[in-house]
Amino acid sequence: MKNITSLIDTNVLINFITKREDPYKNDCLKIMELCAENAFEGYIAFHSLSIIWYVIKKQETEEKARAWLSNICDMLTVTGATQAQIKEAVKNSDFHDFEDCLQDKCAVHANAEYIVTCNAKDFQLAKTKIVTPDVFVNIITEERSKT
Repeated sequence: MKNITSLIDTNVLINFITKREDPYKNDCLKIMELCAENAFEGYIAFHSLSIIWYVIKKQETEEKARAWLSNICDMLTVTGATQAQIKEAVKNSDFHDFEDCLQDKCAVHANAEYIVTCNAKDFQLAKTKIVTPDVFVNIITEERSKT
């Protein structure tokens, strides 16, 4: 089986953790199940951890928040970006959301084939191919069926 590499956007992980109502809720759960099964090589941008921490801490204790982050770091490889890539992101006014630009830079740094996000429209200028959770689940499922 081809080892597909993907950066998982913050919103996919927040949907997974909080089980919030979202059109991709079930697909977000499936993505993390597939990740736990090593069906693909998953990455998380370093800065996503602080966003996830902030969201979890609104609902859970610090101990539970740390446990979630630890589990995520066990399932996904944390990636960053070079200083030059970060400076490019700072100068890039094409992205509506700076955080999304950072996601793209981290995906490039990790050599990810895909960024999996619930907000594909926010990544129109990304250098990495963007897929929604449902599309990504289909990609992995099709790839697994080839073996």
